[in-house]
This record gives sequence, C-alpha cells and structure tokens, in this order.
Amino acid sequence: MKKVTINQKYKDSVFRMLFNNKLELLSLYNAVNGTNYENADDLEINTLDDGVFLKMKNDISFVFGFELNLYEHQSTKCGNIALRFLFYVSDLFSGMIIRDDLYKTKVIEIPAPRFVVFYNGQEIAEDRVIYKLSDQYATKLSAPELELTVTLININENHNPELMNACRTLKDYSIFVGRIRKYALTMVLEKAVKKAISECIAEDILADFLSKNRAEVIRMSVLEYNEELHLKNVYQDGYDDCAAQKDAVILEKDAAIAAKDAVIAEKDAALTEMNARISELEALLANLINKDN
Repeated sequence: MKKVTINQKYKDSVFRMLFNNKLELLSLYNAVNGTNYENADDLEINTLDDGVFLKMKNDISFVFGFELNLYEHQSTKCGNIALRFLFYVSDLFSGMIIRDDLYKTKVIEIPAPRFVVFYNGQEIAEDRVIYKLSDQYATKLSAPELELTVTLININENHNPELMNACRTLKDYSIFVGRIRKYALTMVLEKAVKKAISECIAEDILADFLSKNRAEVIRMSVLEYNEELHLKNVYQDGYDDCAAQKDAVILEKDAAIAAKDAVIAEKDAALTEMNARISELEALLANLINKDN
C-alpha cells in the first residue's frame, strides 16, 4: 500500500493548524471515540496532496488503529457533506493502492473509513447530526448498496460538554471562535480578532499557540470569518432569489385561477341564458301542440 504525501501548499485554517500535530490529533481522536491511547507515533497523518482537494478543502485525514479517519471543520451548513467525503475517501484510497493490485486474486485490506465534521456555525442547534449519502439519492432505496455516514459534532460553547472537556485544545478553540464572533458584532473584524487573541493568551486559552502564531492566526481568522459571511450571503441571496421566484409564480398562478374563474362565470351565465331560452321554447312548443289538439 502506497504512502500518501502531505499537502504543504493547502491554505491552512486555524483548526487545521491546531490539529495538524500528532499529539493534538490523538487527543481529539480520543475525545471523539472515548479512548485513551497515548502513543502518537502510531498515528499517520495522510491529508491529500494537490488535486481537487486544493479547491474542496479537505482538512485532516489520518490512519490510526486500522481506521482511516477523515475530519472536517465547518462553520456553515452543508447538505452535500456526505458526497464530499465520498470524493475525499475515493482519492485517499486511490493514493494508497497500487492500481495493478486491483486485478489480482489476493484481497486488498483497506483501513475502515470514518467521517466526522466539527461544526461551529450558528445554523444547527443540535449537539450531533447524522448525514447519509443515501439521503441524497434521487431514488430512495430500502437497503442502498453504497452508503456513507457522517457524524456532525457541534463544537460551539455549551454543546457536547463531555467531548469538549476531554480535549482541551478543542474546547479552547471553541472559546476563541466565540470571542471573535462576539466582538465582531461591534468592532472591525481585525480588531475583534486581535482582542480575542489578547484575551485568550491572558486567560491561558490556546496561549502558546496564539503567542507563537499571532500574525498567521489574525490573517487566517479574518479570511475564515469573511468566507463564512460570504457563504451565508450566497445562501441568503439564493434564498431571496428563490423567494422572489416563488412569489412571482404564486402571483401568476392566482392570475390564472382568476382568469379561469372569470371564464367559468361567463360560461355559467351563457349556459343559464341558454337554458332559460330552451325553457321558453319548450313552453311555446307545448302551447302550440295543445292548440293543434
């Protein structure tokens, strides 16, 4: 099985910087799985190199204990996360396997993939959400042949306290992001980030990391926050466009119904008039027949 090289060109995020470290990543793994492994050298980080992932933003993947763990950090809701993970894991397996081996008789053992999203957006209130690839199928199957399950874990403050307390770095990261959001409501974004960093260092929240990487964290935090706002605006614009189209369709439908009702009313009036005339003619005919008799 081939070794997948780490992508050094990928635009880092604060989350990825924090956990692109074996000790921190093992702590996160233990918190997610309720384990207490200690040997970080058994963990192999294998985040993909180049390819489509430069655009699709694969965050962290690693092999540990015969499992291929794919971790993503999201601040916006994404209904296609299971499909994205399918692309990710396919490329990872492609990088691990020598192509010619696929046609041999011997069964190739592969690490069992597991998919986790660490979510710190503001659209999802639940502690955990399960996404399945089959939910995206146009035809719903009772037993889909291809399934992929993603667990979304809410890492905002006051969510999943047991997990957060098990991983100090994850909890501190959540506090740090919360401070930025709080101050960004009333301050210029860069000033909000700088204030959050200064406060967190003073309170021993990611203190070493923020002290060593202050400039880079400021740059990345501003970019990440602006990206989050951009995605929300894109979603809102799409929602507004859809709402406007829906209103236009409703108006057109109401106009069509009104026109149909007018035609029906006109038709009913004409039928009433014709029925009345038929009745008059029948009465006249009956009177003439009586006279002949």
